Formats: sequence, structure tokens, C-alpha cells
Amino acid sequence: MTFTLLFLVALFIGALGVAGVAWVAGERREEIVTRTLGGTDRERGRRSALLGREGARKEPLFDRMVKRFPAFKLSESKFQEKLIHAGFDGAAAPFVYAAARVAVLVTIPMVALAWGAKRGPAEAVLIASLWLVVAWILPRALLERSIRHRQERVRRALPDALDLLVVCVEAGISLDAAILRVAREMAFTYEDLGRELLTVNRKTNAGITREEALRGLFVRTGVEELRALASSLIQCEKWGTSISKVLRVSAATFRRRRRQYAEKQVAMAPVKMTIPLVSMILPALFIIILGPAMLQVIASLRGLGQ
Repeated sequence: MTFTLLFLVALFIGALGVAGVAWVAGERREEIVTRTLGGTDRERGRRSALLGREGARKEPLFDRMVKRFPAFKLSESKFQEKLIHAGFDGAAAPFVYAAARVAVLVTIPMVALAWGAKRGPAEAVLIASLWLVVAWILPRALLERSIRHRQERVRRALPDALDLLVVCVEAGISLDAAILRVAREMAFTYEDLGRELLTVNRKTNAGITREEALRGLFVRTGVEELRALASSLIQCEKWGTSISKVLRVSAATFRRRRRQYAEKQVAMAPVKMTIPLVSMILPALFIIILGPAMLQVIASLRGLGQ
């Protein structure tokens, strides 16, 4: 009975997930066609024919989802910045994250309640409550972990990217062309930083000032090194100083910071090993060393008692 219930719950959640993915894909397709064809009456007719629907909506995807599900608007305001830092900058990312949190909050306690039903109502409620706390913390913890790992990848890639920028700028290429060239070169080795540099290039091509585009690097990643780099490049452009010198000094500074961070992690390794050493290795070692002696003492005490 318990296995059947768990199977039905998993099947229901899987069906909801597939339906949600299909719906988001359809809405995104409609938004792309809407953006491509424009907003005149004739173009709306072409859009309707392409989509196979009557009429067309011009609102963005996430605005329509918020109107259908107003409860998810809070998640957009609270977690959108963190989702962007984690690399999920799509319009539907806050909605998907909120839906995943709701699914986890519903599924894990239900499974725990069904699993603990054999042990009695009190234990079942206790187990479900504990897993409810885990389900509440787990999505946030995974999001924070994703942010931390992405920022670390960006920091690790930054000195190499600046070295390539120095080579391109000293070869006579403009800064915008150098950013595009480096972004393409780093698209496979350092994907996160390569995507951010491509975003900067697209924004400058779209008419956004280079200052705003460079400051957007920190806004989208939360990496302090990128804020310092953007400030240095903006000041360099305003005062007319050499960009290659600024890039070379920044690359040396960030490479030194990367080495210091690696040394710090190595120094912290013995401290981190203390917990598994005390909790897992030492008990087994004590059992192996003291186990035979304790058995002999117990046997001796039994012999004296007889």
C-alpha cells in the first residue's frame, strides 16, 4: 500500500513537471514570435496564423504567469537577484524556482508521512515535520551553493581573460572587439565569464553605454573583482590613460588573489578533516584497538563472578 501511494505521488509530480515544461516552452515560443513580428495589426494576424491561436498577447512571459499565479510574485522580488547571480536570468526563472519550492515542500513531507505511517501517528507526524524543515531549507541551500560555485568559476577565469584582453588591446584591437574575441575564445573553457562578456558586447552593440554594460557585470554575477575592474576601465576611458596597463595590473592582482585563495583552502583542509576524523575514523580505531581487551576484561569478570 505504501509503495503504491509513493508511486502515485511520484507519477503525479512527474506529470505536473512535464506539463509545466511543455507550457513554458509554448509560452516562450509565442513570446519569440511576438518579438520577431512586431505589433501592427497585419503582423498580429501573421503571428496568430503562425501560432495557431486567435489573437496574441504582448505581455512578457513572466507577467502573464504572475497574473495567473499571483502567489509567485513574492518569489520574483525576493529571489530574482540571487537567481541572476546563479546564472538563471530567464524571464521564467523566478516562477520555475517558486514552483520547484512548492513541489519540494509538498512532495517530501508526503513521502515521509507515508513512510512513517507504519510506526504510528505520532512518529509519522514527527518525521514529516523534520522533513518539512529540510524541504524548506533545501532549495535555498542549493541556490546559494550554485551562486557560490558560479562566482568561484568567474574569479578563477578572470586573470586568464584579462591576459587575453591585454594581448588583443596591445595588438591594436579596440576594447569592444577585444571583449568579443575573448568571449568567443573562452566560451568552451570558461563558459560563465564568456557568456557575461558576450552580454557586454551585445549591450554595447544595442546602444547601451560601455559604462552601464561594464557595471552590469557585477550586477549579474555579484563578484566584487568585476566591480573593481569595471570602475578601473571606466576611469581609464574618462581620463584617457592606457587600457593595457590597467588590464595588466588587474590581471596580476587577481592572479595573486587566486593564489592566496588556493593557499587558504589548502591551510583549511586539516581543520575540515577534523570532523570526519573524530566522528568516523577514531570510533572504528578505538573498537579495533580496545575491542579485544574489553572482551577479555568482560570474560574475566564473568569468571570471577562464577
